[in-house]
This record gives sequence, structure tokens and C-alpha cells, in this order.
Amino acid sequence: MHKKLTLTVDEAIYEGLHRIVGRGKISQFIEDLVRPYVSDAALDEGYRAMATDSVREAEAKEWTDALAVDVADEAR
Repeated sequence: MHKKLTLTVDEAIYEGLHRIVGRGKISQFIEDLVRPYVSDAALDEGYRAMATDSVREAEAKEWTDALAVDVADEAR
């Protein structure tokens, strides 16, 4: 479902959008730019991709294990 949104932009931006993106394609262009900033699905997808990176996960585990040791030493 789509909702209508009214935006106010500088005239040069408006003309550039029409010239580069094309009439009738501006809404999709803006939606594609904004989606990663407002969509939980994009964030979830990013976390899933990171979890499949075994090298990155091993490095993260090593870092958190070392941090836990540091915290335990500090408590003494």
C-alpha cells in the first residue's frame, strides 16, 4: 500500500530529479534512497548477512570474550 507524501525541495533539486531520474520515477527513486534508514527489514537483512560471515563472527566472539575477561579483572 502506498501513501501520498508532499515534499518541498529547492527548484534546482526538482529540475535535477526530472532531468536525471525522469518523470514518473521520482517517487520510487526517493523510496529506494530512504528505505534503508526507516525499514526494520533492511536492518534484519544486514544482521542476517553478518551472521553468515564466519570470519567476522569468530572475530566478534574473540573480542567479546576478551571484553568479558577485562570486566571480570576490573571487578576485583
